[in-house]
Amino acid sequence: MINLEYLTNQEGQTTAVVIPIDIWRQLLPTEDASLEELAKGIENYCLNKAVNTLLVERSIALAYLEE
Repeated sequence: MINLEYLTNQEGQTTAVVIPIDIWRQLLPTEDASLEELAKGIENYCLNKAVNTLLVERSIALAYLEE
């Protein structure tokens, strides 16, 4: 689970999200990245997480079938 923190204003409305720097660097590998590059980085991050989850679930399923 990712440790996210939310910043709020005086009215209690969420104004920002704080994410771990290692995830941020995966999303934006360069400091001068564009908004388009950020969107692509988020998409790639999510796809990688989904694929890794599927691979783990597949390996668990295969191990179960082998028993």
